[in-house]
Amino acid sequence: MRIRVWIAALGLGWTSVTFGAAAQSGIDPLIDDFIYGSLALQPATATANGFHRYRGRALDAELDDLSAAGVAKLVRFNHDILRRVAALDTSRLDAEQRADLAILSNGAGLTLFDYEHRQIHRHNPTTYVELVGNALYTPYVLEYAARPVRYRQIIARLKQVPELVKQGEANLVDSPAVWNRVAQEENDGNIELIDTTLRAAVPAELKGDYQAAATAAIAALRGFNDWLKNSLSQHVSDWRLGKDDYRQRCAYVLATDLGPDQLLAAAEADLQKMRAELARLAAPRTPEEALADVASHHPSRAGYMDAARRDLATATAFVKAKNLLTLPTGGTLSVIETPVFMRGSYGVGGFNPAPALEPRLGAFYWVTPIPADWPQARVDSKLREYNDFGMQHLTVHEAMPGHWVQAEVANEIQPLRRRLLRNIWGNGPYVEGWAVYTQQMMTDQGYLNGDVAMRITLLKQLLRATANTILDIRLQTLGMTDQQALDLMIDETYQEREEATAKLQRAQLGSCQLDYYYSGWKGWLEVREHYQARHPGDYSLHDFNDRALREGAVPLPTLDELLK
Repeated sequence: MRIRVWIAALGLGWTSVTFGAAAQSGIDPLIDDFIYGSLALQPATATANGFHRYRGRALDAELDDLSAAGVAKLVRFNHDILRRVAALDTSRLDAEQRADLAILSNGAGLTLFDYEHRQIHRHNPTTYVELVGNALYTPYVLEYAARPVRYRQIIARLKQVPELVKQGEANLVDSPAVWNRVAQEENDGNIELIDTTLRAAVPAELKGDYQAAATAAIAALRGFNDWLKNSLSQHVSDWRLGKDDYRQRCAYVLATDLGPDQLLAAAEADLQKMRAELARLAAPRTPEEALADVASHHPSRAGYMDAARRDLATATAFVKAKNLLTLPTGGTLSVIETPVFMRGSYGVGGFNPAPALEPRLGAFYWVTPIPADWPQARVDSKLREYNDFGMQHLTVHEAMPGHWVQAEVANEIQPLRRRLLRNIWGNGPYVEGWAVYTQQMMTDQGYLNGDVAMRITLLKQLLRATANTILDIRLQTLGMTDQQALDLMIDETYQEREEATAKLQRAQLGSCQLDYYYSGWKGWLEVREHYQARHPGDYSLHDFNDRALREGAVPLPTLDELLK
């Protein structure tokens, strides 16, 4: 059977992609069915990736179906994908195809782990809250169609919010207290998004339709917060995965050669080595004294966003001057405030890539502003942590040459199915590891005239990345207490209390993601070392970076094989 999928291409009308057994052979139809079928089951994600229509459905006007029947459909789909993987003759696949198949299998396996095994839709209210926020914010901020067209889609999604809230109240049976609290806070952000941000830009001819849909949606979301506070809060569960589930989930998302026990042992050993190196670099001062001096130079609360924009320009000029890699052309990056509904998870900042199918729509470097109602002690703590050099490292990590450059290069991968698979379901340690690796690379190459404060801040950042792994494994599997976690971050890795408190909440909201930074950074260094050994006469940092980035987000052991 031939299936025709229509993909909106900005400025190019409508472009068609055809797939199916009659048009493809081998692994190709399986990958296509997985990519487009998965996106069709998750319309909010489809919009974010530039996929707009499927079998006559206007995905941008739909919300994900998290009813019992909708979740069952998602589960059946991924089981079917894995059955087809098991039946596939892999003997003739090349190395690139084997890498694609591994990414596909891990993606399907993770979905089944989350929705069938752990049943996050029955325990995690942020699933619903963040779905609403992303479904509404994406068509607002991405200009893939004329504004009236996008607002009609926003209105269509607003009309479905009350039904999604009903699904949440029907599904949720218990929740960890921190998940419930953050869901309410982020849901307040959804209400503000609908009532203020989106409302301010409604085209005149749609104001009446928007008002009606927004009124019902806001009422439903306020009712959801009341239900979370007064009903679900009476049924508290634990956020910890435990050893067996943690090992299984991390196997899907990390795809490294190390299990949690080995990863923890390596991280704890490296933590002590980094502390010793920081002490050596700080001498004759103590590390605390050296870091306090660095922290004393910071932007003002009002100048926080402007500092990120200035740092982006400075980092870009340095990468070009040093020819560290081939910078992508044509893409755009905007520095904007982190959406309110995402600030529970992104307390500092983050990166939102351009849609894989519409990369010219641009990407966003999120910087989370300091709330106006914070007491001065919290403000000072945040600014000390994200001082002049801390902001430079944040910008290198999130934007230049970190996440933005990696994502832009990945958006040039061919064929299309490989680009989509490796972008949407790409390996987390590759992505976050590259960003940490670039912080070290920029420092090693003499960024900011080799200022020792940049090196001191790098060591603090690497200590934090390493502590992330220790936190995640010990919190999720070994009963680490909140106080022990704070002590690790504040006393052993020199983090400000505000930073440590936010990181603890982040660790409680998810699992395995905090492992990306350390495991990925170490993985990138290992791959580079092996590549350099294989090219004793013609090695260059520029060529290594270019070749590794052009592969896209494959697991790092796979990257090592592909670069041979």
